[in-house]
Amino acid sequence: MRSLILGGARSGKSRLAECMAQNLAETIGLAVTYVATAMADDEEMSQRIEHHRQRRRTDWRTIETPIALAATIEATAAPDSVVLVDCLTLWITNCLCADQPGLYEQERDALLAGLDTWPGEIILVSNETGLGVVPMGALSRRFCDESGWLHQALAARCDRVVFTVAGLPQILKGDPLPVLLGAR
Repeated sequence: MRSLILGGARSGKSRLAECMAQNLAETIGLAVTYVATAMADDEEMSQRIEHHRQRRRTDWRTIETPIALAATIEATAAPDSVVLVDCLTLWITNCLCADQPGLYEQERDALLAGLDTWPGEIILVSNETGLGVVPMGALSRRFCDESGWLHQALAARCDRVVFTVAGLPQILKGDPLPVLLGAR
């Protein structure tokens, strides 16, 4: 099963993904690997990362991967596991700002190719950035474009797509969510 969870900032998408992973861990005994893509480049981001760390279960394996996402998933995906990636938009930012021409395209293509073959459950979390105005600046516009195109490609490949608003999951594609353990 492949799941894509989209939503705005503080929409509840990460909490939903964590509840989904925990549900799979407790009901079918799957091990959980949490792949975090954020990089702390200032105090505010450090606090956001720490908030996520504190909320995360201690029995989950955590891997911090700012760029090599496909390689990390490849190395950790297994039939008896859940890989939860949070979040793709931070990963896109990391790739685009790495100042390595073609890096994002290479990493994106590896992610899309691998998604069809990796074993186990994969849960992807990403910010929906395309609901506002077109931003000023070439890099900001490219980021919004790349995010939108990636979301479309992932949605086509995923079994379930959920849009989260105000903590409420809206199923866009796939079966309804089971009653989730720990959901508020």
